[in-house]
Amino acid sequence: MHLQIQRRKTLRQSRLFAFCCCSVLLFGFADCNKNKGPGQGGNPTPGPVNPPAAKSDVDFYLTTGSQSSLLKKQSTSLVFSTATNGYPDIIVDSTQGFQTVDGFGFTLTDGSASLIHSLPTSMQDDLLKELFGSDSSSINISYLRLTIGASDLSATVYTYNDLPAGQTDPTLQNFNLRKDQSQVIPILKKILAINPNIKILASPWTAPVWMKSNNSSIGGSLLPQFYSVYANYFVKYIQAMKAEGITIDAITPQNEPLHGGNNPSMVMSATEQATFIKNHLGPAFQAAGTTTKIIIYDHNADRPDYPLAILSDPDARQYVDGSAFHLYGGDISALSSVRNAYPTKNIYFTEQYTAANGDFGGDLKWHLKNVIIGSMRNWSRVALEWNLASDPSHSIHTPGGCNVCKGGITILSGVTRNVGYYIIAHASKFVFPGSQRIASNNLGSLFNVAFKRPDGKKVLLVENDGSTTQTFNIAFHGRRVTATLEGGAVGTFVW
Repeated sequence: MHLQIQRRKTLRQSRLFAFCCCSVLLFGFADCNKNKGPGQGGNPTPGPVNPPAAKSDVDFYLTTGSQSSLLKKQSTSLVFSTATNGYPDIIVDSTQGFQTVDGFGFTLTDGSASLIHSLPTSMQDDLLKELFGSDSSSINISYLRLTIGASDLSATVYTYNDLPAGQTDPTLQNFNLRKDQSQVIPILKKILAINPNIKILASPWTAPVWMKSNNSSIGGSLLPQFYSVYANYFVKYIQAMKAEGITIDAITPQNEPLHGGNNPSMVMSATEQATFIKNHLGPAFQAAGTTTKIIIYDHNADRPDYPLAILSDPDARQYVDGSAFHLYGGDISALSSVRNAYPTKNIYFTEQYTAANGDFGGDLKWHLKNVIIGSMRNWSRVALEWNLASDPSHSIHTPGGCNVCKGGITILSGVTRNVGYYIIAHASKFVFPGSQRIASNNLGSLFNVAFKRPDGKKVLLVENDGSTTQTFNIAFHGRRVTATLEGGAVGTFVW
C-alpha cells in the first residue's frame, strides 16, 4: 500500500512538472524553477550583465604620434546635440562642394611587387586583401601609380625597348613587357581581382637610351627625331597592358622632368613637354582611340610655372587632363594657383616619400597636414605616397637610386606596417572614390578636410599639428559634437 501511494504521488508530481513546462513553452509563463536557488535544480547564477554599448552618432578612428593607437576605432560616445559650449567649432558644410576624389594610394614599383611576390601565397593573398579590399579589416587603397619601365627603386635599370649600343628601333619591333611579366603584372592581376575599379596612373623615369641625347639612363633629353617614336611607345605600353587585362587610366610624360640626376631620369623642359604633347603624344592617343588621360609636370610644387606654361599653349592644353605635383620643394598652395588659372583642368598629388631615418610622429603630422589634408584642400583628386613596400635595409634600388625611401610596409618574412600605411589608411579606408570634398574651416593647429561620400556619409580628417591636447566641436547643420585630439594625433570622424 505504501508503495502504491508513493507511485501516485510521483505521478502527480511528474504531471504537474510537465504542465508547468508546457505552460512556459506555450504561454510564456514564468519558469517552474524560478524560486529554486543554485544547487536546488534551478538556473545557474547569472554572470555580470554587460551594459549596452554607448550610443554614438560618429565613428572615430585615431592614430597617435606615440603609436599608442594605430587607426583604432575609439569607444568614445560622440552624439550630436544643439547644446552650446565654449569650445571652438570646425564647421562642416555639405552645401559647398569642390572636387571629386579619385582615390588614395601608393606607387607599386617593381621592387614593391617583387617583395610582395616573395611572400607565401596565403600571406600574399591576405596582405593584398588587407591593402585593396573593402571590408572592415581592409584599408581600401583605391589608386595606384606604376612606373613605365624602371624607377630608381628597381633592382636594375630597364625600359621596354632596350637595345645594344648603336642600334635604334624606330618601329618599336622589339617592344615588350617581359620585365614586368614575372612579378608586377601577376601582382596587379591579383589586386584587380580584389578591386576591379582601382585606377592606375603610369609614369616613366626615362625613355630608352637610344632615344636620348646622351645615350645614358641618367639625365639627357629626348631627341626631337624620336618624339613620334616615343609617343608610340606610350601607345604600345597602354595597349600591351590592356591585353593583360590592366587599364591605364592616366599617364604622365615624365617623372620629375626637372631632375636629371636620378638613375634613371630624363630632363624635359616645359617647352619640350608642350611640343611633345601637342604634336606627337596627343595626336598618337587620338589616332589609337585611347582614352588614357595625359597629366603634365609630375614634379615639385616650387615650379608652378612649368604646368602653367604648357596650359597656356592651347594646342597642347586640348590634350591635357591636368597637372601632377610632388612636395620635395615649394608649398602645397601652389596646386591651387594652377587650378585657379585653369579651373577646368584637374590637379593630382602623385608622390611623397617617408625616410628610413624619419620619426613616426613627425612624419604622421607632416604628411597628414600636407599630402592628405593639404593636397585635398588645394583641389587634388588623389593623394599618393611613394613606395608601397621596401625591405628592412632598403636594398632594392638602382646604382645611385634612393636608399632611404621607406615603404608603406616593410617585408622580410612577414609584414610590418610603417607610418606611410597609416598616413594613407586614414583617408583611403573611409573616403571612397566618387566622394566630394566639402567645406570645412581650418582651426588654429587643427588642420582638417571634409568629404561627402557617395553613400551620403560625411568624413572629417583632423590633424592636431600642435603639441598640446585640443578639444573642439564638429559643427554640422546646426548641431555639434565635441571631440578631443592629443598633440600630434590624427583622427578620422565618420557620420
